[in-house]
Amino acid sequence: MTSEMEKLIQAAEQEWKEGWKRGPQRVRWTELPPQAGDQAKDFALLDTAGQSVNLSDYWQDKPALIIFWRHYGCSCGIDRAARLQKEFDDYVVAGANIVIIGQGEPERTAAYAEKYSLPPVPVLCDPNYEVYTAYGLVEGKPSQILFDAPEEFLDLNHDAGMDLAEARRADDRPLVDNTWLLPGEFVVDQNGDIRLAYRYNYCEDFPDHRVLLAAIRESNQAVNRG
Repeated sequence: MTSEMEKLIQAAEQEWKEGWKRGPQRVRWTELPPQAGDQAKDFALLDTAGQSVNLSDYWQDKPALIIFWRHYGCSCGIDRAARLQKEFDDYVVAGANIVIIGQGEPERTAAYAEKYSLPPVPVLCDPNYEVYTAYGLVEGKPSQILFDAPEEFLDLNHDAGMDLAEARRADDRPLVDNTWLLPGEFVVDQNGDIRLAYRYNYCEDFPDHRVLLAAIRESNQAVNRG
């Protein structure tokens, strides 16, 4: 591991620890979030090669399935990667462009995509959480993130959190980035309209892939009729 990568990981670990100490802050909307029928918000983001791309590029010619990821140390991200591998061909056959938005910088994002065998899709970087926020993704309470953990974790016991962070680093799966931020998945049609807005209620609240497929087909049918 390069010294630069280690610095990025250490900074991301420190962010996680500070988030643990602070607890979730943004657990409710202060204004109505984007929903089905609204125009999807466009952003310029860096990809894993450090090149700037527009999010709207992915819904220009096909519907886009936009998957907002949990932080890069969360086990539910590993589970979502495994599910996405199984579902990937179905989304492609249905006619979608798939793009992932993650919390890390390009270097960490590229390493994560390789380590956990993400499908061959663009993974874009939102380390300041601007796109997460714009799409109405909030932070979960401990009961939404740590529902299967011992009581001391639900109580945000400081020592328990720091011990967990050290154990995960020793397992080469450090806890990083925003401790509490919940994921979401959106289908956007070729007109830039949101067809499906799915925001996780808890960290393993994976959407049924049949619902995503139906929204992709709906997008194509609407554009073809239009």
